[in-house]
Amino acid sequence: MTGRGKRTAAGAVVAVGVAAAVTMASAVGAAQVAQVPAGAPVVVSTAVPSPSTVGTPSASPTPSVVAATVLRVYSNNIENLVENAADGACTRVSAAEHLASMLVDEAGASGTHAVAAPDLLLLQQLSGAAQAEAYADAVSAAFGYPAGTYRALVAWDDPEPWGTTHGCRDRSLGALKKRQTNGIVYNTRTLTVAGVPPTWSAGWLRRGAAYASGAGCTAYAPPSVDADPKRVAKWKRTTPMAAQFTVNGSGTTVFAASLHLPQQNRKNACAGEGDAGFGGTGISLGPEAKRLLQSSQVRVLGVDANRTGIEPSALSLFGVQGYGTGITIGRSKIDYLFVRGAVRPSSVGHTVAGTRSNHRALYGFIDL
Repeated sequence: MTGRGKRTAAGAVVAVGVAAAVTMASAVGAAQVAQVPAGAPVVVSTAVPSPSTVGTPSASPTPSVVAATVLRVYSNNIENLVENAADGACTRVSAAEHLASMLVDEAGASGTHAVAAPDLLLLQQLSGAAQAEAYADAVSAAFGYPAGTYRALVAWDDPEPWGTTHGCRDRSLGALKKRQTNGIVYNTRTLTVAGVPPTWSAGWLRRGAAYASGAGCTAYAPPSVDADPKRVAKWKRTTPMAAQFTVNGSGTTVFAASLHLPQQNRKNACAGEGDAGFGGTGISLGPEAKRLLQSSQVRVLGVDANRTGIEPSALSLFGVQGYGTGITIGRSKIDYLFVRGAVRPSSVGHTVAGTRSNHRALYGFIDL
């Protein structure tokens, strides 16, 4: 990939397929920027390349295309591939190790020969384009596909640090979490990008704005608000990533979104100023994202909502249903997967207990 410097716009599309493929353990089977806070950098969305320009690197063979009958979707906050322990110890996890722990077979079991290649990975807390590319190549390598078979879309190519070490005694590990963005990794054998909407705010208010229930989230922890200049870019960590795809061989349209809401959303639903989000969840969609969702036959949203108690029917106005019945972090469920489609039953409640992250992954296998 060329031009890997810092992007100055949200909603950038990253074509994945760098030469350094990551070998995976055999366990998986060998802008319009709506509501951007005033005081934050003013950004203008780059023109999204047409799907034909988001190409496999010329050094890699063109991936074969297959007609999918099942769409395998996973959602997880990968915590920048660092696991936290209660005593302050932290463990770095490779993309291959994380992937092997997250992917499951039809019975909900990890590490079996029946684990099939995923189609969509809705990931939160990536560090930027480079990590997204490496992760996508790890998926390609895991299933014996050429580099570039899996590609990534990220909200921010190279987000600025937002000022935290995430409680790791080893500061070098904590530093891995300082840059955060959200992304989608997709399988080009089964899916083609049809459209990428401008990004939108996940609920941050302008700097200095008051914070109250339903009024939105400041980019800083109240009451200090603007006290820490190192957190000026904190709002970027929650910028959502969304896209519309078509299923190869059928033309079925699929909307996918990866969202990470602010910590304050746990106590005060905050989709924006005076807006508590759909059904009081804090979840919102930008105008173009909403249009693409409503025009898509299959719809999937993976959300780290930082909020408990969101009902499976919370986004029913979009025809989606929530999946995942188990806790997703500590003793709480704050992660959600919403789907419109024929989701196959799961013996483990669509929740992967052994995920190598602070968050347990959610999944849904959708019959097309």
